[in-house]
Amino acid sequence: MPSDLSTLAGSGQTVCVTGAGGFIASWLVKLLLARGYTVRGTVRNPGPCFSPHTCLFCITYVESFIFSDRLLSVDDPKNAHLRALEGAKERLALVKADLLDSDGLHVAINGCDGVFHTASPVTDEAEQMIEPAIKGTWNVMNAAADAAVRRVVFTSSIGAVYMNPNRGLDAAVDESCWSDLDYCKVTEVHHQFIPAIWNDLSNNLLSSTTWWWRWMQNWYCYAKTVAEQVAWKVAGERRLDLVVVNPVLTLGPLLQPTLNASTAHVLKYLTGSAATYVNAAQAYVDVRDAAEAHIRVYEAPEAEGRYICAESTLHRGEVVRILAKLFPEYPIPTRCKDEVNPPKKGYRFTNKKLKDLGIQFIPVTQCLLETVKSLQEKALLPIVSCISHN
Repeated sequence: MPSDLSTLAGSGQTVCVTGAGGFIASWLVKLLLARGYTVRGTVRNPGPCFSPHTCLFCITYVESFIFSDRLLSVDDPKNAHLRALEGAKERLALVKADLLDSDGLHVAINGCDGVFHTASPVTDEAEQMIEPAIKGTWNVMNAAADAAVRRVVFTSSIGAVYMNPNRGLDAAVDESCWSDLDYCKVTEVHHQFIPAIWNDLSNNLLSSTTWWWRWMQNWYCYAKTVAEQVAWKVAGERRLDLVVVNPVLTLGPLLQPTLNASTAHVLKYLTGSAATYVNAAQAYVDVRDAAEAHIRVYEAPEAEGRYICAESTLHRGEVVRILAKLFPEYPIPTRCKDEVNPPKKGYRFTNKKLKDLGIQFIPVTQCLLETVKSLQEKALLPIVSCISHN
């Protein structure tokens, strides 16, 4: 990192990242710090500030005994990877805030130049997912408007884009497309992964897992669609500059120490827990590109509207074949669960808007390679000696 931070794009700017410990958010914090930004990250248990007597946020709120509990709670080891980032000691403050805690969000966002709203719950309980996603977005957007920030970047999802019964597979899906809410609520979806496989990973497979996966996915897409609609509504009413990133399934190296839903999507094909692969197609993007996309749309004055963040769409059979070629030592499935029907086609998502902002997407093969290596490095996947075929 340059010794003179004044030469960096983010020098002198403070931004808030909600859900800073998440998969995409952790990389976003890393890249923001590397660009010279001062970052306030909202987390559930922030732990003590690095320098409470010199940090402007602490001087304002802690030494005056206002909201001091928001920075001085018991440290959560899940935040250690954020504190280890270059520049974190000088320019990262972790703030205790919940999406349903309007006061906490106002404290975190007040005085910031911009906001990256990445936080969104993923759970098997509809009530615990829908209310924080929707009400939480309303809270963040209004706190950002009250703080008069320059721009909000909202992390939506491809789930808010493609779920529509009238959409064919031949035409490219672009930023003008929206998911149909009724369709989200009633349609069983197989080709978009959400972490019902936590049951598999804990060796506690419930008989209703498949049903839960489908049910949960529908509500996930529903929640993300409504949350984005709320963001646009508040932005219009409060005259707030909003730009939205809609990532597809995101893979790549982990910064956080724990497994997240999207990387579990790959892990299940390496551990032997999946004997077959499903007849489905999926779009993928590298987490570093997703994080970079957020910063590009924040910094570019001309950025507006929605930005689909996708590298390419692959059938699940292509994914396992790539994994098998890269890592032949693992018990990767070779048989499709559906051996009767031809391979299903996936949606073709456009990424032109992000390419126009200079994003050069990491190829999915490299992304898969680095995902697996990261799982090994984090001890989430055992390293197995390569089997000799001679």
